Amino acid sequence: MSPASRGRFLTVAEVAQMMRVSTMTVYRLIKAGDLASVRVGKSYRIREEDVDAYLAKRYTEAG
Repeated sequence: MSPASRGRFLTVAEVAQMMRVSTMTVYRLIKAGDLASVRVGKSYRIREEDVDAYLAKRYTEAG
């Protein structure tokens, strides 16, 4: 797997800024299992593709 195909990992703050929600909302999504994440030490990292997939799923549910 090449580095380019692995995708980018984002912090909770970056995801919150991207989705225009609070960091607490992102933590709730992770805890509920709605948003896939990886635990690194005491913090979480979320793949950019997982954020896109979450938003795409919600968009189709709401639409």
